[in-house]
Amino acid sequence: METTIENNLKHVHELLAKGAFIEAMETYLHDDVELRESNDQPKKGKEFNLKFEHDFINNQLSEFIRYEVKNYAINGNHSFYDAIMELKLKDGSTMLSEQTVATEWKDGKIYRERYYHG
Repeated sequence: METTIENNLKHVHELLAKGAFIEAMETYLHDDVELRESNDQPKKGKEFNLKFEHDFINNQLSEFIRYEVKNYAINGNHSFYDAIMELKLKDGSTMLSEQTVATEWKDGKIYRERYYHG
Protein backbone atom coordinates (compact mmCIF):
# COMPACT_ATOMS: atom_id res chain seq x y z
CA MET A 1 0.00 0.00 0.00
CA GLU A 2 2.79 2.45 0.87
CA THR A 3 4.26 2.02 -2.63
CA THR A 4 0.96 3.07 -4.23
CA ILE A 5 0.64 6.01 -1.86
CA GLU A 6 4.22 7.06 -2.51
CA ASN A 7 3.78 6.88 -6.29
CA ASN A 8 0.52 8.83 -6.13
CA LEU A 9 1.99 11.38 -3.72
CA LYS A 10 4.99 11.93 -5.99
CA HIS A 11 2.65 12.46 -8.96
CA VAL A 12 0.55 14.93 -6.92
CA HIS A 13 3.75 16.83 -6.13
CA GLU A 14 4.75 16.87 -9.81
CA LEU A 15 1.36 18.29 -10.78
CA LEU A 16 1.41 20.92 -8.02
CA ALA A 17 4.97 21.93 -8.94
CA LYS A 18 3.72 22.97 -12.38
CA GLY A 19 0.57 24.63 -11.06
CA ALA A 20 -1.79 21.89 -12.27
CA PHE A 21 -4.00 22.13 -9.17
CA ILE A 22 -7.24 21.14 -10.90
CA GLU A 23 -5.64 18.13 -12.60
CA ALA A 24 -4.20 16.95 -9.28
CA MET A 25 -7.59 17.30 -7.61
CA GLU A 26 -9.53 15.62 -10.42
CA THR A 27 -7.08 12.71 -10.44
CA TYR A 28 -6.44 12.15 -6.74
CA LEU A 29 -9.37 13.40 -4.66
CA HIS A 30 -11.66 10.71 -3.32
CA ASP A 31 -15.35 11.42 -4.02
CA ASP A 32 -15.95 11.74 -0.25
CA VAL A 33 -12.85 13.86 0.42
CA GLU A 34 -12.59 16.36 3.25
CA LEU A 35 -10.03 19.17 2.88
CA ARG A 36 -9.31 21.39 5.88
CA GLU A 37 -7.27 24.56 6.33
CA SER A 38 -5.75 24.55 9.84
CA ASN A 39 -8.68 24.79 12.29
CA ASP A 40 -11.36 25.77 9.75
CA GLN A 41 -14.33 23.53 9.10
CA PRO A 42 -13.59 20.87 6.46
CA LYS A 43 -14.72 21.38 2.87
CA LYS A 44 -16.52 18.13 2.01
CA GLY A 45 -16.84 16.32 -1.28
CA LYS A 46 -14.81 16.23 -4.48
CA GLU A 47 -17.30 18.32 -6.48
CA PHE A 48 -17.48 21.03 -3.81
CA ASN A 49 -13.68 21.24 -3.54
CA LEU A 50 -13.21 21.37 -7.32
CA LYS A 51 -15.72 24.22 -7.58
CA PHE A 52 -13.98 26.03 -4.70
CA GLU A 53 -10.60 25.71 -6.46
CA HIS A 54 -12.01 26.77 -9.85
CA ASP A 55 -13.55 29.86 -8.20
CA PHE A 56 -10.24 30.75 -6.53
CA ILE A 57 -8.27 30.34 -9.76
CA ASN A 58 -10.78 32.29 -11.84
CA ASN A 59 -11.46 35.10 -9.36
CA GLN A 60 -8.27 35.61 -7.36
CA LEU A 61 -5.22 34.00 -8.98
CA SER A 62 -3.14 36.11 -11.31
CA GLU A 63 0.04 34.04 -11.57
CA PHE A 64 1.39 30.75 -10.27
CA ILE A 65 4.95 31.27 -9.03
CA ARG A 66 5.99 28.02 -7.32
CA TYR A 67 5.06 24.99 -5.29
CA GLU A 68 8.05 23.26 -3.71
CA VAL A 69 7.95 20.14 -1.57
CA LYS A 70 10.74 20.02 0.99
CA ASN A 71 10.25 16.71 2.83
CA TYR A 72 7.72 13.90 2.93
CA ALA A 73 7.02 10.77 4.95
CA ILE A 74 4.56 7.90 4.65
CA ASN A 75 3.25 5.68 7.42
CA GLY A 76 0.55 3.17 6.50
CA ASN A 77 -2.25 5.04 4.75
CA HIS A 78 -1.02 8.46 5.95
CA SER A 79 1.44 10.85 4.35
CA PHE A 80 2.95 14.09 5.55
CA TYR A 81 4.94 16.72 3.71
CA ASP A 82 6.29 20.26 3.99
CA ALA A 83 5.79 22.66 1.10
CA ILE A 84 6.11 26.26 0.04
CA MET A 85 3.49 27.73 -2.26
CA GLU A 86 3.80 31.17 -3.81
CA LEU A 87 1.09 32.81 -5.90
CA LYS A 88 0.44 36.30 -7.25
CA LEU A 89 -3.14 37.43 -6.71
CA LYS A 90 -5.26 39.69 -8.90
CA ASP A 91 -5.18 42.42 -6.25
CA GLY A 92 -1.41 42.65 -6.81
CA SER A 93 -0.41 40.95 -3.56
CA THR A 94 1.75 37.86 -3.29
CA MET A 95 0.55 34.91 -1.26
CA LEU A 96 3.42 32.95 0.27
CA SER A 97 2.36 29.91 2.24
CA GLU A 98 4.64 27.57 4.14
CA GLN A 99 2.63 24.54 5.08
CA THR A 100 2.67 21.02 6.40
CA VAL A 101 0.13 18.75 4.76
CA ALA A 102 -1.25 15.68 6.56
CA THR A 103 -3.14 13.25 4.31
CA GLU A 104 -5.15 10.10 4.89
CA TRP A 105 -5.43 7.96 1.75
CA LYS A 106 -8.25 5.58 0.81
CA ASP A 107 -8.32 3.44 -2.34
CA GLY A 108 -5.26 5.32 -3.68
CA LYS A 109 -7.04 8.68 -3.34
CA ILE A 110 -6.82 11.61 -0.94
CA TYR A 111 -9.59 10.99 1.59
CA ARG A 112 -8.82 13.48 4.37
CA GLU A 113 -6.28 16.27 4.07
CA ARG A 114 -5.36 19.05 6.47
CA TYR A 115 -3.08 22.01 5.83
CA TYR A 116 -1.11 23.57 8.69
CA HIS A 117 0.27 26.99 7.76
CA GLY A 118 3.34 28.77 9.08
